[in-house]
Amino acid sequence: MPEVIFPGPEGRLEGRFHPGLRPRAPVALILHSHPQAGGTMNNKIVQLLYQTFVRRGFATLRFNFRGVGKSQGVFDNGIGELSDAASALDWVQQIHPEAEQTWVAGVSFGAWIGMQLLMRRPEIKGFISIAPPANMYDFGFLAPCPSSGIIIQGEADEVVTPPSVQKLVDKLRTQRHITIHHDTIPGANHFFANELDLLMKSVDGYLDMRLGR
Repeated sequence: MPEVIFPGPEGRLEGRFHPGLRPRAPVALILHSHPQAGGTMNNKIVQLLYQTFVRRGFATLRFNFRGVGKSQGVFDNGIGELSDAASALDWVQQIHPEAEQTWVAGVSFGAWIGMQLLMRRPEIKGFISIAPPANMYDFGFLAPCPSSGIIIQGEADEVVTPPSVQKLVDKLRTQRHITIHHDTIPGANHFFANELDLLMKSVDGYLDMRLGR
């Protein structure tokens, strides 16, 4: 799990990168939760997402947004963080320019950033959004949503209201040519504190279906 430092819009960004095992290995980018609420690339869910993509042979990167850990810059309310994510994806693609597919996975604030990245980067063919903060941020930019993916929500989430996520899912499901999966984890709070196994079972089940393994 080598530490990497790569250039971002406001200086260097700190990450952990596991290269793919072959030149055309698929790429996965993992985005952490809100920096001002303690979110870092070392959050448990971020690490579990990282590990599951690594196991599947992806060239996988998780990194700290600006102002977190060794990453330079200051929090920018999502605007700069989206630029950070784009720079991170650029960096991985320089190493794996012929990646057969690209995925983005995000947790809470990171899910919001990841879904914005979908709109900018047509090469992203799949997404995993865990507890996307649909009651806090505008997701109206997903018009139309360019990729199929899964949205996973905790039934007892006290931060992101389940009805707001359901409304987002319902809106995305009206589109043609993409499929939005939606899992609700029974009893889980915003951090899936006691339900990490169920969360990752949902993630892995979805990846098995999409990747055919």
